[in-house]
Amino acid sequence: MVDRACPLGVCDGSGWVLGPEDVARECECRAPRLSRGRNRGVASVIPPRYRGVSFDRPPVSDMARDPATRVAVGEVHSFIDELDERLADGRGLWLFGDTGTGKTTLAMLVSKAALEAGRSVAIYSLPKLLARIRRTYDSEPGGDSYLAFFERLTSVDLLHIDDLGAEKRSDWVLEQLYALINERYEAQRSVLVTTNLPQDKLEDQIGARTVSRLSQICTGVPLFGADRRYDQAA
Repeated sequence: MVDRACPLGVCDGSGWVLGPEDVARECECRAPRLSRGRNRGVASVIPPRYRGVSFDRPPVSDMARDPATRVAVGEVHSFIDELDERLADGRGLWLFGDTGTGKTTLAMLVSKAALEAGRSVAIYSLPKLLARIRRTYDSEPGGDSYLAFFERLTSVDLLHIDDLGAEKRSDWVLEQLYALINERYEAQRSVLVTTNLPQDKLEDQIGARTVSRLSQICTGVPLFGADRRYDQAA
């Protein structure tokens, strides 16, 4: 009887299939399971507020009809339609615009689609990500080290950083962001970011080298319009 631990129902759960002459070959379930194991310890859960996001439901369906945001919705839809190709090429999205225009909602749509496709995703707001990195400095022996956490951040299929530029500028912040983005840039791994800052101000906040790399691996998606949170509260 095949062990249900194999999601494909092929192997006995070990990740190996015994073939002719007792020669073992890897089951197709092995690589994604190893990837998930390596990436344990990164935040990959869609926040409760965004778990129901869909192109067919407000606010995204409303944004698709709004002249100020429908182009951005179309860009995100195209990215999801071509998800495998975009991730394989290390392409990402850079959503920028004023507060409340729907950047985080659209970004969560992408991360949700990637997770549903079985891809590994790390999702952090910038302040929480930096706080998580700082905690690795205080880890006990045998705990989650900085290098181990950094490796997981750089190896996931999609790194989603919300509120880029929201942290107080310091040499340490600049160093962490550059190291992270540069590693993913060189490895051709996708990055998804949202920010309230235009490019010139983002360069002032996180450094021109980091922004330059983001501009090369991400498609810029501007969002315009009023703060939708006020509309939803009315």
